[in-house]
Amino acid sequence: MRIAVTDACIFIDLIELDLISDFFQLELQLHTTVDVMNELFQEQKQVLVAYQKVEKLIVHILNEEDFSKMDKMAFPKGLSPEDRSVIYVAFGLENGIVLSSDKLVRKCAERHSLEYHGLFWIFDLLVTNCICSKAKAVSKIQKLLTINTMYASTKTRKEIEVRVRKWS
Repeated sequence: MRIAVTDACIFIDLIELDLISDFFQLELQLHTTVDVMNELFQEQKQVLVAYQKVEKLIVHILNEEDFSKMDKMAFPKGLSPEDRSVIYVAFGLENGIVLSSDKLVRKCAERHSLEYHGLFWIFDLLVTNCICSKAKAVSKIQKLLTINTMYASTKTRKEIEVRVRKWS
């Protein structure tokens, strides 16, 4: 089973799209950090705590030694402490994948030779593994444009259009 460390933006979008239960059906061992959990609204956090309680989500609590090691890693200045924790945990896990839609997080993962993917990859997995129907995926990926303006750029709109055509 592949290990994936997820940041807040992925959780937020999946919760808003009502795809979080689908996400946790993927054949991934999902990890995050308490720092990421603390970025979420209480209702969002409660959803994830439920998955943590049934051992579908592993939440890492970093200690002083971890923060000391993180201080020695090369992180871009604009990377938040929460996002640094995601990169750090993924780096420490064998073959850890970073799941983020944040461009800076993804570039940092690449610089640390970590595999990284975003929300479109998750959509593709959900459809490929028959966890989410193509019709549902089309509806949800189109809804994404209304709930997260980050996806309104020309490049990401094209990615959405490709998937809508493929799944329709």
